Amino acid sequence: MPIYVMLTTLTDTGRRAIQEDPETLREINKEVEYMGVKILDQYALLGQYDFVNILEAATRLSARGNFQTLTLAAITIDALIDTLKQKEPPW
Repeated sequence: MPIYVMLTTLTDTGRRAIQEDPETLREINKEVEYMGVKILDQYALLGQYDFVNILEAATRLSARGNFQTLTLAAITIDALIDTLKQKEPPW
């Protein structure tokens, strides 16, 4: 299954929700996993984005009401090196 990196920024509503009940984060993860996404790793960030998630997913995720996302497809370094070694580029 493809790997994605998802950068997340909370909306004001999302910030209030997790301040009132931090366990809301775990509930959101359950909802995401219910949609067929496996969360491989997750970190809170200090900066422009609030969270980074490493996901295994069949489709790109879209934003929800409590947060906005930027989802990027990712490949392993080994896969990139193998691709770059090919005589004919795959594109």
